[in-house]
Amino acid sequence: MSTTSKSSSRAKGGMHPVARLLLFLLLLFFFLVSIKLLGGTIKTMGRGAASGLFEHVANPFAGLAVGILATVLVQSSSVTTATIVAMVGSGTLPVTSAVPMIMGANIGTSITNTIVALGHVRQSKEFELAFAGATMHDFFNLMAVAVFLPIELLTAGGFAVHGGGILTEAAVQTAHLISPGLDLTAGAAAEAASSGGSWRSPIKVVVGASAKWITALIAVDPKSPTTLESIGLFAVSLGGVFASLVLITKNMRLLIADRAEKALNRALEKSGLIGIAIGALLTVAVQSSSITTSLLVPMIAAGVLSIRNAFPITLGANMGTTVTAMLAALVTGSWGLVIALVHLIFNLSATLVLYPFPAVRYLPVRMATALARLTLRNRLWAVAYVVVAFILMPLAGMMLFKE
Repeated sequence: MSTTSKSSSRAKGGMHPVARLLLFLLLLFFFLVSIKLLGGTIKTMGRGAASGLFEHVANPFAGLAVGILATVLVQSSSVTTATIVAMVGSGTLPVTSAVPMIMGANIGTSITNTIVALGHVRQSKEFELAFAGATMHDFFNLMAVAVFLPIELLTAGGFAVHGGGILTEAAVQTAHLISPGLDLTAGAAAEAASSGGSWRSPIKVVVGASAKWITALIAVDPKSPTTLESIGLFAVSLGGVFASLVLITKNMRLLIADRAEKALNRALEKSGLIGIAIGALLTVAVQSSSITTSLLVPMIAAGVLSIRNAFPITLGANMGTTVTAMLAALVTGSWGLVIALVHLIFNLSATLVLYPFPAVRYLPVRMATALARLTLRNRLWAVAYVVVAFILMPLAGMMLFKE
């Protein structure tokens, strides 16, 4: 009976499990390259607009909006935080203004997996699961800012040297513990020159090289593509993301049996710490929280991973994304280390405050699920959410509060 069951399962899938696994890895690579290409294209188009955003921002709410918008434009929270570190070190940006920008970068980085979820727009059930799985990251980051930005502002000015709030003070004290001889009076203009320390993920290197090769095929000058070339690159990368998503989801359903799905979900249900550790380690491996959270989308859409069990992995990705900056800051020192620690302490504190308590633990999941159900009635709600949350609201906040 078991032999018959295996034969029918193979007939249904049409491929041997090993071949299907190899296909999954190939599709996954194609997905990562498409994500990298998409981010690089948006970064190229938005670099000019992002360059002047950080100037003359004193109001914390304007700083928050600038952090979101700049990260959306350059498609990398690491690039945003590196720019912030350089400006703080050179004395052109006070640390008190930098902290809200760091928080904004945390929100802006979650746009990638939300866009990825739109790849499932044609399949109702898949789209509902994918969109909820993507936007729970958005809601968690928004809740974290809603809790810790007021705390930082209310405690500002109570500490020597920097005049920041409790998060900044915690970062300063931790920096002194890590590097007792740290001099916070010295400039650090060159601190952002490193984009992630001396170590680079081999996965990131191979994916980046492949994305550059595709860019070179379309653009005459890959470093400065024309508007038409940028549109072509955007179309190719977005099409690649959507195509790989559909194929990954279909392949994953056939590759992973019901028992494997149940075993994975049972393991994550036993302890959220397992999920947090997985998210952090995977993000360190690929050096991008956007890639980690985007990888969850097809798994959730395929029903392989429940939304609740994917949530801790998202929190782990939030913490893992700070490791690259920490490695760079340990080399450069000074305020670069402080700003990197602010990012780490903010993400760690948000998890420690919001996750342990059942009453608020799955609030982001419930809000994301409610939004996903709304988008099922009209898919335009999904597009409107992305445009309003990541572009219009930050632009409005920047114009209203920027001095």
